[in-house]
Amino acid sequence: MKSFTTYNIMIAVLVAGTALLSSCDKKETTVKDLMIKGLPTLSSRNVETMYSDSGKVTMVVRTPLIQQFTSEENPYTLFPEGLTVLFYDRTDVPQASITSHYARYTEKDDVWELRDSVVAVSNKGEVLETELLFWSQPRDRIWSDRFVRFTHNDQIVMGTGFDSDSRFSNWTIKNVTGTIYIRDEQEVTPAD
Repeated sequence: MKSFTTYNIMIAVLVAGTALLSSCDKKETTVKDLMIKGLPTLSSRNVETMYSDSGKVTMVVRTPLIQQFTSEENPYTLFPEGLTVLFYDRTDVPQASITSHYARYTEKDDVWELRDSVVAVSNKGEVLETELLFWSQPRDRIWSDRFVRFTHNDQIVMGTGFDSDSRFSNWTIKNVTGTIYIRDEQEVTPAD
């Protein structure tokens, strides 16, 4: 009886081994496209990227989520949870900043599209607030066709449409809807 069981086990092992070896055919399979449409080719969380020129930091980008789409006809990078950009100019202290709750960078056009609670602050303390802002670093231009609120010097200017260089030194609000003048209030002491 023992030899019959050993014989059955050996037959089972030979059948399993034959099946296993016959499935190990040396066919080469070429995977043509692993990119699944609509999914990023790269995704990362809690990213801080530093850009430099001649060893000096010029810009720091911080984002909770970055997604790159390089398989598309027009590659782009998404920042679906927003970003903060700090600009440096020969100092260790940021000279300007920009924040938004959503951003998209298109490589072909070299243009940033910032959406949702966009706030840009210049080195002079000027503040631009809007819901949509485009920025082209190579052309040194920022613009919007939406409502903007621009605070500078002693006034707040509101309107629709904005165009400027990236330093706010030459800016225009196209359809001004209001200007509020801010004056320094001096502390008044009550009379004794």
